[in-house]
Amino acid sequence: MYNIVLTSMLIVSVLLIIIVAMQPSKTNAASSLTGGAEQLFGKQKARGFEAFLIRVTVVLGAAFLILASLLVFLSSN
Repeated sequence: MYNIVLTSMLIVSVLLIIIVAMQPSKTNAASSLTGGAEQLFGKQKARGFEAFLIRVTVVLGAAFLILASLLVFLSSN
């Protein structure tokens, strides 16, 4: 059981790294001049592929935390 969870953890970790690397950068050169007010008031909801990447990131992050907790439980017993 431990080996199956560990293998799943490794797969989820690699997928999480790939998904995070695929996400577009949201930095703006002008934000250093405006103090970030542009991001606070001009926030728009992600659509299309960006929204899909955000959802996949959340699901993989949750799976990572669950698998990590399960690994700790299995290794302590």
